[in-house]
Amino acid sequence: MGKLNGISLFANVGIAEAYMEELDIEIKIANEIDEDRARFYQDVYKDTHMVCGDITDDNVRNSLVKEAIEKKVDFLIATPPCQGMSEAGLRLKYDSRNQLITYAIDVIKKVKPKFVLLENVPKQLTTRIKYGEEIILIPEYIKRELGDSYRFNKNTLVMAKDYGVPQLRERSIFLLVRKDLPYIWEFPEKQREITLYEAIGDLPSLDPKLREGLEFTLKKFPDYERKRKEGLEVSKWHYPPTHSWKQVEWMMHTPTGKSAIYNEVFYPQKVDGTPVKAHHNHYRRLKWDMPCRTITQNNGVISSLACVHPGRLYQNELGEDLYSDARVLTIYELLIVTSLPLDWPIPDWARETFIRKAIGEGIPSKLIKEIMTELIRQI
Repeated sequence: MGKLNGISLFANVGIAEAYMEELDIEIKIANEIDEDRARFYQDVYKDTHMVCGDITDDNVRNSLVKEAIEKKVDFLIATPPCQGMSEAGLRLKYDSRNQLITYAIDVIKKVKPKFVLLENVPKQLTTRIKYGEEIILIPEYIKRELGDSYRFNKNTLVMAKDYGVPQLRERSIFLLVRKDLPYIWEFPEKQREITLYEAIGDLPSLDPKLREGLEFTLKKFPDYERKRKEGLEVSKWHYPPTHSWKQVEWMMHTPTGKSAIYNEVFYPQKVDGTPVKAHHNHYRRLKWDMPCRTITQNNGVISSLACVHPGRLYQNELGEDLYSDARVLTIYELLIVTSLPLDWPIPDWARETFIRKAIGEGIPSKLIKEIMTELIRQI
């Protein structure tokens, strides 16, 4: 069959596409509504035509369809926004973002690609959307619309950790093959899990940069500059994240795998000492002996869901037991646990918060690589 020509809808910054070229898959067209993400994508994938626009706009969608047909697109990947369904979101009953799948389906029906990959959070399987006068489950909607033309994979739930990605991240992925083709597309055989220690355990330790200023940082962490330079020798993206001293101090007293909310003294608290109300996974350090927990878009904030470095036990000059690396993962560490290429050309103009959010919303690159490899092996 030769090289596949693809189109990517809801493309984000192209995390899913990181290994496509390596597999001889050429993404001809991509669509993203956010201007900064579209610009990021175009900077990384210079040969792809990035269409920055709203897919719900008939003119934008029709232009995508026209170009996809002209460029003989035979593969479509769509990763609609998941915030309307995500466990970390508000999950409104009929969030308008949940309806975005319908526009992807419209493109599929008009372009008729040979292969389709639809990805979202597991909650997609039990989320209902409006379908004419009915309210039906998203999987039922997809199968009603495409079942006559496409075969579906049997199992749609997949864990990134089962495919060489050092991150748990469960996803719902529909793999579709047009019925006039003889291929059976299912998830490949599972691989050995990679622990966080195997993934990032050999990287230089970093002290956080404190919001109170460099002088205060050096007072609390005399080795800050030495460690910072050692980190930058590994990568320009392995630099100290910035946090407030109060949160750093709480995490310095928090053991690997534990949450600061259970500390007896150094627990998250307001100015008057009142404990901060938090989920049991907030202010939590990751564990060394298992894959990283699912990375969220708010991964740069200590108080977010399980995003603090595991740390290592040490004793200070007073003999207190403390834990190193009282910080979130660096961007370099995020590249590793998201299985992105370590030389992935992140544009210099992209701000840290923007990069973190984009990575937190992306599907791990190697998971997509392994799934696509299973298809390429057949064709």
